[in-house]
Amino acid sequence: MADPTRIWTAALIVIGDEILSGRTQDRNVSQIGIWLGVQGIRLREVRVVPDVQDAIVEAVNALRSRNDYLFTTGGIGPTHDDITVDAIAAALDVSVEIHEGARAILSGYYETRGGLTEARLRMARVPAGAELIENRMSGAPGIRHGNIFIMAGVPSITAGMLDSLTGKLEGGLPLQSVTIGCWVAESEIADLLAATERAYEGCQIGSYPFFREGRTGANFVIRSTDAVMLATCAADLGAALERGGRVVTAGGI
Repeated sequence: MADPTRIWTAALIVIGDEILSGRTQDRNVSQIGIWLGVQGIRLREVRVVPDVQDAIVEAVNALRSRNDYLFTTGGIGPTHDDITVDAIAAALDVSVEIHEGARAILSGYYETRGGLTEARLRMARVPAGAELIENRMSGAPGIRHGNIFIMAGVPSITAGMLDSLTGKLEGGLPLQSVTIGCWVAESEIADLLAATERAYEGCQIGSYPFFREGRTGANFVIRSTDAVMLATCAADLGAALERGGRVVTAGGI
């Protein structure tokens, strides 16, 4: 019988010089993190690396060794600088091969779009032994090799690949959250936050301060896999803040 307290974790490697240079703003961290949470998997680590094979290999081996799942985004297109497949194959010490299923998908997709050129065929290359992740958006599939998921860098395409994986990964209980807000400096109630978290084992309280309208406030996000404990913890924290003369806003400010 599965352990209900088991926490499943994932890491994400965002690959691309364009992310590091600031030319492109990454949106995949957020959408993958949210999707993983629904699957009962915690996104524990994110690393951004350049289009350099040694950097990708080092990141892949470091992050896959301490997480249940590893996702990568970027670097699986048709151009010479799309080296993610080669780098992950090197990290796994396997060869790169043409996946015949991917070849067939690409051949059909490009039949009326100029045909399957050598450049486009690069998108059928996979680390030996890999499976495909369906891509309903643009033909070129994602790649799964064991617990490594090699995905597109374009967020809309990544979203489609995540959709095709929904319900197919083993995970634990989904992490739920409740947010409350209060016009207070977090330093004033730091001890209260710590004491409340200690009183509710299995709950985590995050404090997110802000400055608006000429005054300081903070939103407090309480997270837990236990819905009853979560509600009780949030209610007790809110009551404690109100006893201190503060107005609490459900859902955050």
